[in-house]
Amino acid sequence: MDDLFATLEIVRNGEMTVVGFGGRELLDQINLAACRDQITELVKRNQSKTLAFDMTGVRLIPSGLLGLLASLRETVGTIQILNPCEDVREALEVTKLNQIFEVSP
Repeated sequence: MDDLFATLEIVRNGEMTVVGFGGRELLDQINLAACRDQITELVKRNQSKTLAFDMTGVRLIPSGLLGLLASLRETVGTIQILNPCEDVREALEVTKLNQIFEVSP
């Protein structure tokens, strides 16, 4: 898929913006620069105070996406990781990102 944003699912719920990955298991072909720009624009436009990433179905998360998530902390007050599988949860623990994000089961 050339266009990542055709597969992103964006939901706005009050001051929260939720980004889903369309049930994709692998997120290894993400255009990180475009993804960061688009998500930053969404947060600003929606005046989001919380940015949540729904990891339903995602089995592996690339290191570049972990870096992207960490860099978004400067854009929004709170970042939540929703529904991570055990492998994604472990990656967040190893990188200590679970200490700066809210990780929900």
